[in-house]
Parts: sequence; C-alpha cells; structure tokens
Amino acid sequence: MQLQKTSQTNLKPMDTLPLQDPTTKYPKPPFEGQSQPWPGLASKMIPRPDHGETSYKGSGRLAGRKALITGGDSGMGRAAAIAYAREGADVAINYLPAEEPDAREVIALIKAEGRKAIAIPGDLREEAFCQQLVEKAVKELGGLDIVVNNAGRQQAHASILDISTEQFDWTMKTNIYAPFWIIKAALPHLKPGSVIIGTTSEQAYDPTPDLYDYAQTKAATMNYVKSLAKQLGPKGIRVNGVAPGPVWTPLQVSGGASQEKLKQFGGQTPLGRPGQPAELGSIYVQLAAADASFATGQVYGSAGGAGQP
Repeated sequence: MQLQKTSQTNLKPMDTLPLQDPTTKYPKPPFEGQSQPWPGLASKMIPRPDHGETSYKGSGRLAGRKALITGGDSGMGRAAAIAYAREGADVAINYLPAEEPDAREVIALIKAEGRKAIAIPGDLREEAFCQQLVEKAVKELGGLDIVVNNAGRQQAHASILDISTEQFDWTMKTNIYAPFWIIKAALPHLKPGSVIIGTTSEQAYDPTPDLYDYAQTKAATMNYVKSLAKQLGPKGIRVNGVAPGPVWTPLQVSGGASQEKLKQFGGQTPLGRPGQPAELGSIYVQLAAADASFATGQVYGSAGGAGQP
C-alpha cells in the first residue's frame, strides 16, 4: 500500500519558542517555612504554584469532550482542568468545601475559555457522595468521557506508631475507595474512546519512610490502572496513570511534609527543584487525547529525574 504524502504548501511556520533551562525555570529550595491546616490552599502558598494559568496554550485537542476531575481546585487536578478547558473540553471539578477559594479561581478560568465549568464540592470518603458526584457531572455536562481520579490525602508521619486507625482509614478512603466508587458509577456512561486517568506517584515504587500509608495507596493506584486497562481495553476504554515526583502543591504545606523537609523540598532531584503542576498538565491532555489511542495501562512519570522505576 502506498502512503499519500501530505502537502506542505498551506502550512504556516510556527512561532519559535526560546529554549528554557529546566533547572532555573521555577523556584528552587530553600523555601520559606509555612504551614496550613488540611487540605491547604494553593492561593496561600509561598511561592504560589504555577498551574499553567498564564502559560498553557490549547490547540483544540479535546474539543467537545466532557471531563470530571477530582481534586480539581489545586495541584495536578487544577493544571489538568485548565489545560482541558483550553483544549476545548467542558469540565466538572470536585473539591472539599474548605477549598472553595481555590475552586472559584479554577471555575473562572474554565469559563474564560467559553467552556462549561461545574463545581461539585463534597467529601469523597462517602460512597453516596461519589455516586452523586458522577450523576451530577453527567447531568450538567451532558455526558462524560474523561474521568481523572486525582484527589489525594497525604500526611507525613515519622513512625507507623504515629498513625491512628482513623487517620489510616481517612487516607485509604480518599485515595483508594473513592476512585473505586467513582469508576463504578461512571462506567455505565463511558463509551468506547473514553478514558480514565489515575494520579499515582513516585511513592508507588520508591516510597519514603515517612509516607507509609500514602505510598501504599499510590502503589495500589498504579496497580488498578494496569489491571483495569486489561479489563476495559476490549470495551474501548483506556486507563492510564500519571506518576509525579516532588511537586509543589498544598499537599506539602498541609501536613504532607515535615517543616525540615519542606524547606528543601525537591532539592534532591537532578534538576535541583520540585516540579510545578503546570509541568504535568500536558501529560493529562496527552493521555486523554484521541491520538494517544494505543496508550492504555501506562504510567507516565514526571519526577525531575528522581525515583524512576
């Protein structure tokens, strides 16, 4: 079979983008000591994280798509929400009521792109709410074809003896039970071509001693991505994961890292700094886009060169 050549005569030259040194692109440690009550707000962090608010440029890769993102108020969820809207998708975000100030900013950014923006606050530890979350997203968006299970709880503890059963249960319910309930509720609405994306972590395969419970949940997330991809592949539904390394998000300042560790956060990476959520937004786009149709059961890492399997 002879392949047809694409005509180049109508192509316009792209603007030249300057090279950027990744080691100096964003702030490096030491960072200012800071602490917030759980779950923390990106808007109160110093320095404030970059989610792509001014940098992400869309090109219509997700035009007409309908996405639900948990933890969409900050961190990677916020970066994905901004990127999805600028790629043409309508977006529903879930977050805890305490995160309302950050969520309002995201909703405004989505609407600024002329897309539907649906805010659905609530606690993912409740099965009934997870079911209602999906139902409302489907109703308000007019369907659903992208599900991003991104919300997570992370609390650092020097010893397993410091973790109460209640705290352990909180982490497990947020990070493991919630995606289980959400996927079950979403599946009847997902048609061939739909995607499910889970946020795992470098902690899944290179855990630190102070994140005993959180690391377990990220290993489980990586595992369900691979298992579910095999189960749903024949139905035309792709399942993939994103595995960040140290990224500057409210998780870190609301108990996810000790003050000593926070001041040097990300300094151990070969790039000498933590990542910013904006640096992962395009990964969530790629995994959701139709031109990634052969990618399923994959876990895409972004860890600044540290903790790779």
